[in-house]
Amino acid sequence: MRWVVVDVPLDSSGTGRGEQRAPAALRRAGLLDALAADDGGRIDEALLRDPVRDQASGLIGPPGLRRAGAAIADRVASLLADGRRPLVLGGDCAILPGICRALPPATELWFVDGHPDFSDGATSPTGEAADTDLSVITGHGPDAALGRDGALLDPARVHLLGHRPPTDDSSRVETARIDPAIHQVPAAELLRRGAATVGAGLAAGGDGPAWLHLDLDAVDPRDLPAVTYPEPDGLRWPDLVALVTPLARADRLLGMSVTDLNADEDPDGRFTRRVVEVLVEVLGAAG
Repeated sequence: MRWVVVDVPLDSSGTGRGEQRAPAALRRAGLLDALAADDGGRIDEALLRDPVRDQASGLIGPPGLRRAGAAIADRVASLLADGRRPLVLGGDCAILPGICRALPPATELWFVDGHPDFSDGATSPTGEAADTDLSVITGHGPDAALGRDGALLDPARVHLLGHRPPTDDSSRVETARIDPAIHQVPAAELLRRGAATVGAGLAAGGDGPAWLHLDLDAVDPRDLPAVTYPEPDGLRWPDLVALVTPLARADRLLGMSVTDLNADEDPDGRFTRRVVEVLVEVLGAAG
């Protein structure tokens, strides 16, 4: 099945940071041609232009987030209904609740990220919805601000992969909030068990549809510093490829999202080109 690339330039800081320019940068680096992918266009409603933190929800720009989430859900649902496989390019992880609104409730989520994204509006240090996306999806976040009440996916069908241990009070609070039903494989454990083993086990071990979400800050900053919130002790490129390849090529995969490349931190484009190379290596046989 060919991939359909959809650009979602959502930067949930509302300041137009480099994540907003990531989808266009990946296109300029030749991603669509390299994957022989179809062009699913850009969701302009995902541009967030309000940097003000809302007192009620604790989030930046709730009206813009609701608008973006509805537009993302409509586009992804339409592609899935047509039997297409979306490759959604963010932006940051605030795109994920909109995607999950379009998925069947029994979908399994493979969530590869350097952070657990389990804050809510009160505990987020930034007010960015990208701090809260996994909590929203599993029914623990500021749902009303994003236009949906309750869980979008069953926490027991969520796999949180590659995150780092907490390093400060804010991250300790976030980690303590994680729903115990979520299956967690932190970066250190993932590397100890073997990335290829973990990926193959997940791909073969479940049933029903699945979605793969990749936040590029799962990659160690020694290999990819061009992200907004880099965390040390992450996956090196070979580990990421070993983990993600069996997931991306699973027959039950509905689609994939890729977030958090900060194009402003990559002035000569070399890290963007490396991301394209990795995505082609991972997705090529499936596209």
